[in-house]
Amino acid sequence: MPTAHEAPLRDTYDVVIVGGAVIGSSIAWALSANDDFGGSVLVVERDPSYAQASTSLTNSCMRQQFSNPLNVQISRFGADFVRNFRERLGGDPEVPDLFVHHFGYMYLAGDEDFAATLRRNQAIQSELGAGTRIMSPAEIEADYPFYNVDDIVCGSHNLIDEGYFDSGTMFDWWRRKARQNGVEYVTGEVADLVVQSGQVTAAVLSSGETVRCGTLVNAAGPRAVDVAVMAGATLPVEPRKRYTFIFEAAEPLDRSLPLTIDPTGVHMRSDGAAYMCGCTPDVDPAVDYDDFSMDRDIFEDKVWPVLVHRVPAFERLKVTSQWAGHYAYNTLDHNVVVGPHHETGNFIFANGFSGHGMQQSPAIGRAVSEWIAYGEYRTLDLTPLGYQRIVERRPFVESAII
Repeated sequence: MPTAHEAPLRDTYDVVIVGGAVIGSSIAWALSANDDFGGSVLVVERDPSYAQASTSLTNSCMRQQFSNPLNVQISRFGADFVRNFRERLGGDPEVPDLFVHHFGYMYLAGDEDFAATLRRNQAIQSELGAGTRIMSPAEIEADYPFYNVDDIVCGSHNLIDEGYFDSGTMFDWWRRKARQNGVEYVTGEVADLVVQSGQVTAAVLSSGETVRCGTLVNAAGPRAVDVAVMAGATLPVEPRKRYTFIFEAAEPLDRSLPLTIDPTGVHMRSDGAAYMCGCTPDVDPAVDYDDFSMDRDIFEDKVWPVLVHRVPAFERLKVTSQWAGHYAYNTLDHNVVVGPHHETGNFIFANGFSGHGMQQSPAIGRAVSEWIAYGEYRTLDLTPLGYQRIVERRPFVESAII
């Protein structure tokens, strides 16, 4: 795949995208594949290795089990996109099928209140075509005898279009196809924006170049607030640290472990022949952009006791890998902010995914490309996820947050 240029090849682009990870590249590809958009696109990415990008440190999960119908629809489109990846990218025989492991999510309710929430959510999901079912403890134990369900009221499980997938290949091919279609990637940082008469007219790069633009898209991940400030916007997005551990079990399970969300918030799943697990820290502040240090105690103190309680076979295990990644965390409501600024209309947000960015990226790429090409959403109306709710401090309600 061609490498990114060190400097833009021209001084004016119809669209400049700040951030070339999965969200920026999904938008770049979707624009380049839209027959009704013939404009030029520049993607500015500060680190083309993506070594510490949320995209690279993702757990690559996908699920339908949300409580808000719009989030369910976003996820169902994403699942269909992944399932039909080659066709979606134009039928090129070189494009591979994407591996998907459909072992599903298993939400476990430890009390009646959360059980009622799962039942309400299941009704919404089912109405929209998702295959979620509510399972009694006995049904869970029959299908997955390795669980301890003594303290479980019910579970919510879906074996259709839920599990994890080869997100790295999807990301790679979006970049490949975007470049084949004429999108330019440049290595650099946007240091400032020029805003005149309510429009972003140019991006100033840290290298000194000034690039004029018709539309600017903020796809800067955990650093999105810095880009928003350049446009005079307030964005409640900050980097929050999340920990992931890979472990081997001395007594491997005899079947796949669904992505299990324990009532404590600890999650676990199969990961090939090994297992993956993680959690939200009890103290969860914003962190520096370059802080990827591990908490040396969180596995022993928080994660491992839950693993052993829920799956007794995990009493003897060995952690083989671990890392910290960043959520681009929306402190208002943990959901994406997408679409135009309410005053600077050519400044487009695609920020604050709070851990859902990879699975939502197909729908977000399509939506932002539609907005830029047509001035409206033509397939799935994402207006409820727009910036106006940030202005009004009106949360988008979603109970199924991990």
